[in-house]
Amino acid sequence: MRYNRKMIRIALLAALAATSLCAQDWAVTRLEKSPRHREWVTIKHDGRSVETFVAYPESKDKTPVILVIHEIFGMTDWVQDVADQFAAAGYIAVAPDLLSGTGPDGKGTKGFQSNEVMQAIGHLSPDQITADLNAVADYGLKLPAATKKLFVTGFCWGGGQTFRFATNRPDIAAALVFYGPGPDKDAMSRIKAPVYGFYAGNDARIGATVPDTIEKMKQLGKTYEPVTYEGAGHGFMRAGEAPDASEGNAKARTEAWVRVKEILARK
Repeated sequence: MRYNRKMIRIALLAALAATSLCAQDWAVTRLEKSPRHREWVTIKHDGRSVETFVAYPESKDKTPVILVIHEIFGMTDWVQDVADQFAAAGYIAVAPDLLSGTGPDGKGTKGFQSNEVMQAIGHLSPDQITADLNAVADYGLKLPAATKKLFVTGFCWGGGQTFRFATNRPDIAAALVFYGPGPDKDAMSRIKAPVYGFYAGNDARIGATVPDTIEKMKQLGKTYEPVTYEGAGHGFMRAGEAPDASEGNAKARTEAWVRVKEILARK
């Protein structure tokens, strides 16, 4: 009985955490104040329809495209918020809901209960993920306001998918991996783009993988530049923006944005 109560408590805490992550009123408020044009589009390929959030910069010139890959919590309000922030920095941001069509009644992330999203993402086919990302990237590059330069970034689960997408897409100008693990060495050998890592000091689960990734990328002659932000925890780009952000997460988020803009500007 004691064991069962413990397991129930863990499950309840996990559900509460997921609910908290999905209820991001502060991100909605920030989006509502944005002067930039934002829209949802449906991108179709191979019998699938991928709901995608697009945010445009206010620019008189054509701009590069950045593909934004969401966390394991799916297409949350914060993902839309961060896509808009990339648009504010001068890039067309395209952020697909990779759970599109997989939920009840053919819905995406919003069709799942908050405590079901992580499991649903875990069941996604790697080939489907790659196909979805390719279709969304191609859509972005074909927009009249876009140049032919493509960047990719992602957070948490999306960070790992960013690294993996770099192994499958040769025309990426740069990949920005936020606290996501690297692929195996054979897959790394296909990477053409420079990879820039953003990691948290208080995140040994992911941080412990970085030295091995550094060594493998070095052996393969690939560009990989990781930075670890001490005092920050996993998910600091989201957590550092929240009203209750810790000092370490807020500081890491600020410093990471400076680095992001510097990297994108010189490519």
